[in-house]
Amino acid sequence: MSGGTEELETLISLLAKVPGLGPRSARRAVLHLIKKRSQQMVPLAEAMHRVGLTARECLNCGNIGTTDICGICESEKRATGEICVVEDVADLWAMERSQVFKGRYHVLGGTLSALDAMGPDELRIPKLIDRVKSEEITEVILALSATIDGQTTAHYIADQLPGVSVTSLAQGVPVGGELDYLDDGTITAALRARKSL
Repeated sequence: MSGGTEELETLISLLAKVPGLGPRSARRAVLHLIKKRSQQMVPLAEAMHRVGLTARECLNCGNIGTTDICGICESEKRATGEICVVEDVADLWAMERSQVFKGRYHVLGGTLSALDAMGPDELRIPKLIDRVKSEEITEVILALSATIDGQTTAHYIADQLPGVSVTSLAQGVPVGGELDYLDDGTITAALRARKSL
């Protein structure tokens, strides 16, 4: 690019850091947004600014919203005695897209991993154990990735919750699969066919 384009290059390089976008995709996105400046770019920039100021992690479950306690945790209709444990917020949102689970969630923030120095205290496992006791949870559904770390985490959590029904997603989730990449029908089938650990 020629002179006077430092701002454009900065925008492209920032967009290129977004997962799923690289330098080429970011460049195309910026050019598209500039062409649709008033319809898309300005509203997008305003929305990003508002979210940047207001987004926060739910103090209870770890979901992302704009209040200290998210709408799912606040809803009395969601107090079913079931809690679905996911690795990250993208997985929670994937489960919500399927519209099949009517209980509450708990975001761990990852999985147990000796290589990454991720132990129970680095995750939100102690908070989960506290919630199971205080919210009178009767079933904990583990919707974790079908990876070695995901399965290790599932078994660890099951061991920490004696006397509570602990189930995991069943059919339809491939080994090594991540929830955020699965279609809604697969998630629905896996939730309905969950099995005890």
